[in-house]
Amino acid sequence: MTTPPPDNLLRRLASVNPTTAFVLALAVLLAGLFLPGIIGAALLFLLVAALVALTFTTWPVQSPPVRAVRVTMLVLLFAAALAKAI
Repeated sequence: MTTPPPDNLLRRLASVNPTTAFVLALAVLLAGLFLPGIIGAALLFLLVAALVALTFTTWPVQSPPVRAVRVTMLVLLFAAALAKAI
């Protein structure tokens, strides 16, 4: 059984502007894809880690189809980061 995240973390996540979060994640994704070699791979791995943490935090309140889409996208992003690193 997992312990729930602290309330202050959930409040901070809820107060983030969704547009800002999307633009920031998109910028990191594009930088990771276009920067060469290990620098781009490191950015992609950083994005994967942040999205895994976010998915883990919000897992209990997501429906099974949303969970499946999120896990699929994380696997694809991880594969892209791994391919970039190699």
